[in-house]
Amino acid sequence: MTASTYDDFERLRFDHPAEGVLRVTMTGVGPANSADARLHAELATIWPVIDRDPEVNAVILCGTEAGFSAGADFAMIQALIDDYDYRLTVFREARDIVYNVINCSKPIVAAINKAAVGAGLAAGMVCDITIATRDARIIDGHTRLGVAAGDHSVIVWPLLCGMAKAKYYLLTCDPLTGEEAERIGLVSLCVEDDAALEAEALKIASKLAQGAQTAIRFTKLALNNWLRQMGPAFDASLAMEFLGWDGEAKEGLASWKEKRKPAFPKNSPV
Repeated sequence: MTASTYDDFERLRFDHPAEGVLRVTMTGVGPANSADARLHAELATIWPVIDRDPEVNAVILCGTEAGFSAGADFAMIQALIDDYDYRLTVFREARDIVYNVINCSKPIVAAINKAAVGAGLAAGMVCDITIATRDARIIDGHTRLGVAAGDHSVIVWPLLCGMAKAKYYLLTCDPLTGEEAERIGLVSLCVEDDAALEAEALKIASKLAQGAQTAIRFTKLALNNWLRQMGPAFDASLAMEFLGWDGEAKEGLASWKEKRKPAFPKNSPV
């Protein structure tokens, strides 16, 4: 998918809650705001559009009242398993989601509520400032689905919360509340509820939008070189993830659909 104006996007909703601030709302599918193929593609292509917009100085990335983003829907996961060409398309999109957020010159504030999983979480966790509600549930569920943790976690989790915590949560897929995520340094701030989340995100984005733009953008550019240094590890992890879509992911998806514990093979040639 290629997009050059805001009118080209269907799953992303845009508004301007303050001068110089663009709010990007992810509108997915289902009761928990899951990402379908269209939303995944749009999360990859929106950031260069924003970067070129002279009216935008700061961005808020958020979900709906249903949640930040509950990960890929079953139809998208099934297509990843079944269709090699589509798998390569999503591989490219997943890479672009992370690098395009990192390389967008405008500071981006992620406002995380309820479930945060998958592509939405990937975009959110590489934003510049992350705010979560106390009861938000942040989950990297890759290994539970039968694929390697790849879509953003390797590039940023060890830097944010340290290798010990990163390994624990990425290997086990245990969920983190917003409160615990703030305690270990995975997010910038934790707030009480959705109302406080909206207010705090807007306050921070407005402050950034009214600040010294060259100084702020150069600071982001310099700091994100820490993430760019991890580019080779990220690329490798993403490739390892996508190798798995033709393997254990078949059982992972089946177990989700059948609401049972997965029966993965007891050994691996790796």
